[in-house]
Amino acid sequence: MVFSSILFLFFFLPLTLFLYYVTPKNYKNLVALLASVLFYAWGAPLFVFVILGSIVCDFLFARFIHSSIGLRKRLLLALAITINIGILIYFKYANFFVANANDMLSGFGMKELHWTKIALPIGISFFTFHEMSYLIDVYRGVKPPMKSIWNYALYILFFPQLIAGPIIRFNEISDQIEDRSYQFTLDNQLLGFFRFVIGLAKKILIANILGAEADKIFALGADDLTTPLAWLGIVAYAFQIYFDFSGYSDMAIGLARMMGFIFPENFNNPYISQSITEFWRRWHTSLSRWMRDYLYLSLGGNRVSIPRMYFNLVVVFLISGFWHGAEWNFILWGAFHGLFLILDKLFLLNLLRRIGKYPSILFTFFLTLIGWVLFRCQNVSHIKYFLASMFNFNFRASDLYLDSRFWVILMFAFLFSFFGALPALSRWQERVYSSKQKSRNVILLSLFGIFLFVVSAAGVASSGFNPFIYFRF
Repeated sequence: MVFSSILFLFFFLPLTLFLYYVTPKNYKNLVALLASVLFYAWGAPLFVFVILGSIVCDFLFARFIHSSIGLRKRLLLALAITINIGILIYFKYANFFVANANDMLSGFGMKELHWTKIALPIGISFFTFHEMSYLIDVYRGVKPPMKSIWNYALYILFFPQLIAGPIIRFNEISDQIEDRSYQFTLDNQLLGFFRFVIGLAKKILIANILGAEADKIFALGADDLTTPLAWLGIVAYAFQIYFDFSGYSDMAIGLARMMGFIFPENFNNPYISQSITEFWRRWHTSLSRWMRDYLYLSLGGNRVSIPRMYFNLVVVFLISGFWHGAEWNFILWGAFHGLFLILDKLFLLNLLRRIGKYPSILFTFFLTLIGWVLFRCQNVSHIKYFLASMFNFNFRASDLYLDSRFWVILMFAFLFSFFGALPALSRWQERVYSSKQKSRNVILLSLFGIFLFVVSAAGVASSGFNPFIYFRF
């Protein structure tokens, strides 16, 4: 079940909110938890037992870690993290490792390993990172472990962030799980609805339309892919993944706010970044902060020698790439971004400051597009001929037809992606998204949200193209 489906919009969500609103305060967490279990079990009925088992395991580990000291405490954390990573590796990466091992064995003329492919539990990367956040925060003494396993289960399973993020760290939400009555207001509910609809519109009215045409272009063979089509395809995909992913984050933030939770932001106009370093402060910021605080700093961060710091950056971004999917193209994408982060520190940041704001934005967007080629293509050979087509100056005519709706949406996607580069428009966006609104503004935003919801729902009902691009995450 995904947020942009008829089932979710017209059945699951209204029923869940109704039950949640009429339930007394002391039982709201239970309603939210039961709804979350149903939400996950609807699409993965067998895997729900995997996640429930890991929840029980980590809840107990956290209590043991909290009551331990010294070496025993460190060993318990190491064991708990190993179990979590082991579950992630088994379900998400076992197929990848076996397939590559079989390729090597086949190359040496040896018998391949017999292997039955494992299905990937939806959202396993997200809930694994949430569980590790809980364990590490308890180990570091940032927060004590939760007394109620039901509240901990809600932190892991809460349906708005379960399958597509943002990654909510335990210390950011633990107090809200215990008591959020001061945030459970009519204004927050209405603003949450508005934010949810903004995300839904991003997904249905922009990302899906661009994605349908981008898929056609990426499906072309080397002989049919011209230079203009290659550039058009990667630009369309860049906007698709941004409006799709940020749209899901908006929907998650809005849903949570309707239920009294305040989630951190996950995107901040990433395509106006003036360097790859800035891009990662604006793109999927919950993942960037998680990697920084729980991995990069644990490796020594900037408190080590220069070569070791660069090594740490490469490790973090290789892992970040592999986190996105069990394919070589994701590893290459992570390595690509890690390389340019190092180049930023060496000389690029100084160079980009000298050439000015808008040339820096253009250059960074160009690098981001090259990175998205690595991310989107299915294999190395696809990457090679797609990149070659972008730069071989092949301008012959193509039979691929792109309708006027695609061009209009592409124009709006461009405007919405880059208008934050203008300070006045950036401040306007901040005011619209602000949680502090006058009553009149809340009413106006809610009315606009109703209109946008009707238009988006009509788009859901009329289109058969509604991909869920996070199934590999």
